Amino acid sequence: MREVRSKVFLAGAGPGAFDLITMRAVGALSRADVVIYDYLVNPELLRLAPNDAKLIYAGKKGGGDGNIDQGALNRMLIAHARKGKTVVRLKGGDPFIFGRGGEEAEALARARVPFEVVPGVTSAIAAPAFAGIPLTHRDFGSFVTFVTGHEDERKRKGAIPWESLATAARSGGTLVLLMATARMRATLKRLVDGGLAGATPAAAVQWGTTAAQRTVSATLATLADACTRERIGAPAAIVVGRCAELRQALAWAEKMPLFGRRIVITRARDKASVFAAELARLGAEVIEFPTIETAPPSSFATLDRAIKAIDRFDWIIFTSATGVEAFVERLKTLKRDIRSIGRASIAAIGPATAERLRDYALNVAAMPAEFRAEAIIDAIGARKIAGARILIPRAQVAREVLPKLLRQSGAREVVVAPAYRTVQPKGQGVDRLRTLTASNDIDLVAFTSSSTVANFSAMLGKNARGLKAAAIGPITADTARRGGFDVVVEPADYTIPALVNAICRHFERARANANASA
Repeated sequence: MREVRSKVFLAGAGPGAFDLITMRAVGALSRADVVIYDYLVNPELLRLAPNDAKLIYAGKKGGGDGNIDQGALNRMLIAHARKGKTVVRLKGGDPFIFGRGGEEAEALARARVPFEVVPGVTSAIAAPAFAGIPLTHRDFGSFVTFVTGHEDERKRKGAIPWESLATAARSGGTLVLLMATARMRATLKRLVDGGLAGATPAAAVQWGTTAAQRTVSATLATLADACTRERIGAPAAIVVGRCAELRQALAWAEKMPLFGRRIVITRARDKASVFAAELARLGAEVIEFPTIETAPPSSFATLDRAIKAIDRFDWIIFTSATGVEAFVERLKTLKRDIRSIGRASIAAIGPATAERLRDYALNVAAMPAEFRAEAIIDAIGARKIAGARILIPRAQVAREVLPKLLRQSGAREVVVAPAYRTVQPKGQGVDRLRTLTASNDIDLVAFTSSSTVANFSAMLGKNARGLKAAAIGPITADTARRGGFDVVVEPADYTIPALVNAICRHFERARANANASA
């Protein structure tokens, strides 16, 4: 009988930011058959699991380890593992800090189910760090104590030694309280009653490391009132001690140009990584919501005929990097050498397309200064177009402006060869995005083509209308405006770097206007 190999990974998802999960946890997710995740897990992390992985939501808002009873959850982990599945129990922060990861590990050990603990970045450290609050300092904060404060003292097994904690804080320690917002006033009063001065610096950091991060600085005596005024709620980390006063000088995240901004990227997932990384580097929380995927065309017949007679063409015009990839892939399928392109000159619309061609050692003879199809006529030159045979490997459905203009300019033959088609992906994440748009929690949607606009509108319905949008070029911008979007970003150059810069300038102006009116 074949041995059933399985394992449960008790993995920390980090404090909320997508890029604060560990590489080891990413590796576990990439192999998961089943993912059981909590409320505080960033939903974007779930896309790191295989498409066919079973996703089970076990968390609830407001504390505790989930809607699923802990005993039932333990049995679920064991049952899936005994079926030979690789199970990832994905928990916010770290699995062994302030959660029931230890209880789950005990249950797995009793059942003799192999498991592995994957530590995560805890919000107890990350939230203060993103607020500019170090937890220790050589001059006045040599140690730190972590405490939970969500339970009623009468129900707790073992009372918290508040007097000892107050003494520790007086002696140069820092206290970090988690899960304490619901009983914040009573918890902080216990510290005062324990002898800690009401003037002790304190701060609360809500949703640390995410676009929703907000920080309130006060004193031990005034923090509860300040949090009530500012409507600071769970999840939050509360820091008490002299280190909290360093925030005024050390706050750094708020200074990032896109701090606190939640931006949706609609590009195909395989093309979104660089764009997403640039926005995240500037402080944005990025939601990847691909609205297009590429698939083979309905028929390769036209492209195959063109490739078999490739030496008859004078020009090959590529309108996208995807077209380049699809064309080269078809050459491989047909077992044709790339040198068979022969005498044909190559034109590219846009630097990304040109760069992809150069990756295959194909020199670009013409690229318009304005990255749109109509400008290719001037880039090639009317005299070279007249009498020329031209091949355009492109998407199956695309604007007909370019072939029409080439024919009007005297081209002897224009062959439009479908090399791929764009399709609307399955609506993963639609419900979450609808919730975010309904609560006005999306700051900007970035569109890189008219197809992304059309598919986003189809997937979100009425929730899409009125959203602020960034469009990479005038054609995309016009499509977005007709779709009911408020286009507030439209770069002069139709490139991803230019789009990123334009997004930054837009939010810098918005911040300046807000400060001026405050």
